[in-house]
Amino acid sequence: MADTTDRPPLSTDVFDPERWGLPLAAVQDLGQRLHECWERFHDCFTTKTRDTSSWAAVYLRGLLLLPADRNYANVARRVVGLHDDGQKLQQFMSDSPWPAQRVFAQIQEEITQQAALHGGVLSLDESADARAGHQSAGAARQHNGRLGKVDLCQVGVALSYSCKDFWAMVDAELYLPKDWFDKDHSKLRRQLHVPAARTFLTKGEIGLELVRRARARGLPFTVVAGDAVYGRDGAFRAALDDDGITYIVDVPEDYQVYLRPPVVGVPAAAPGQRGRAPSVPRVLSAEAAVEVRSLATGELPWETIQVRGCERGHVRMTCWRRRVWVVEGARVREEWLLLHREADGDIRYSLSNGSPDTTLATLAGWRAGRYFVERTFQDSKSELGWDELVARKYRAWMHHSALDALALWFIASVRLQWSGEHPRDQRLAQELEVEQLPALSVANVRELLVAVIPLPRLTPEEAIQLVIQHLCHRARSTRSRLKKQAAGATPSANEGGSARAPCTTAARD
Repeated sequence: MADTTDRPPLSTDVFDPERWGLPLAAVQDLGQRLHECWERFHDCFTTKTRDTSSWAAVYLRGLLLLPADRNYANVARRVVGLHDDGQKLQQFMSDSPWPAQRVFAQIQEEITQQAALHGGVLSLDESADARAGHQSAGAARQHNGRLGKVDLCQVGVALSYSCKDFWAMVDAELYLPKDWFDKDHSKLRRQLHVPAARTFLTKGEIGLELVRRARARGLPFTVVAGDAVYGRDGAFRAALDDDGITYIVDVPEDYQVYLRPPVVGVPAAAPGQRGRAPSVPRVLSAEAAVEVRSLATGELPWETIQVRGCERGHVRMTCWRRRVWVVEGARVREEWLLLHREADGDIRYSLSNGSPDTTLATLAGWRAGRYFVERTFQDSKSELGWDELVARKYRAWMHHSALDALALWFIASVRLQWSGEHPRDQRLAQELEVEQLPALSVANVRELLVAVIPLPRLTPEEAIQLVIQHLCHRARSTRSRLKKQAAGATPSANEGGSARAPCTTAARD
């Protein structure tokens, strides 16, 4: 525990809500702001025959107000009432054909309308969630970044946008491994609502589609950032370059580059050579490519760049750069190679198509912007339950991701509005002896929301009925399994009466 004996006591004036930009009237108005947000997005949740937007309001409240266990049954019981078993909410999330892209498109449009949010960083990253079986859309043995190993999981590609102290998820797509498009999976694809027009796309191809979609919608980003999944994909980088989109993406340490422009062409046929003449372009110059980690040896002229301020002081990067060349097919492209040395001595490598006159400080600032994709994922998962849904169906994954993104955008927009309508007293920083006042977190705004939109508490009698209902559902589930076993059916791996089984069928889609 920090020593506070030499610190003078804080004056009561420091705790004045008005000075912190948190007047009581603004906090009490949070419920109305949430309703207005839902009204703006109302049309996103309608279909050709039905208006299902009321269930979007229910789910949005569940994501924002519940501390955990945000499955369909629990959201319905806590937000709608004990009598609701979540079946209608499940249908809205898993089967209703409202397009999740409408939600993402409107989030991007609202960001575009905020001049203070122009010129930010667009970041690509993946989110993996472990699965117990292969019957969930896209489930396969693949790399799970959260666990750092190959495991059975679903993987989504997400696009986030950050500008200054603002961050939001603005698009997402579920990755479907190549095996999911074979004949054996055709029936399962239909059952799980995978779009009929969907074809296999690599993560780089999905990422490129998300970026192009954001650009077409006018999202005011300056640069695209991404991890090594995208950086090592030369076709992805070349496509962005052809589109005139600036990027900075990480590459693995064994990625190969040239230190001088290589000569590429189709080699001439050797005298007397039989068979077909060469037709595939290749590097003709004698100089070989080198791995980027080979450039990190010796005494480099490292520079320390202050990339931004934060509430804990300053964020600095120790880095170095040089021009390199890469070969993609018959093309030779010149890029910046940025080396970033972390505090523990590890070195990260990034490639950028920034113009030759791009400064080291600019490259460092772009690379540092990837911090906010981590904040986006952390808030979406830790605070808003993005990783809590066990989504079997493709629509359920897309719908859940879109509503989670909307919940995060609602909180970000509240913070943005309050900063303009109720500015903080900047003298607080001097009184608290800090350079920058801490920003409102997602958790802070959720606490205020819970205070003004309290969820009903169960009476002891209602709690007893809920437990009995839970036991009855488990008994019925056991009865169903026993009947299948008696008929000779083989129980699945997770049919062992686990205590983690969902309390109703509405807990899963």
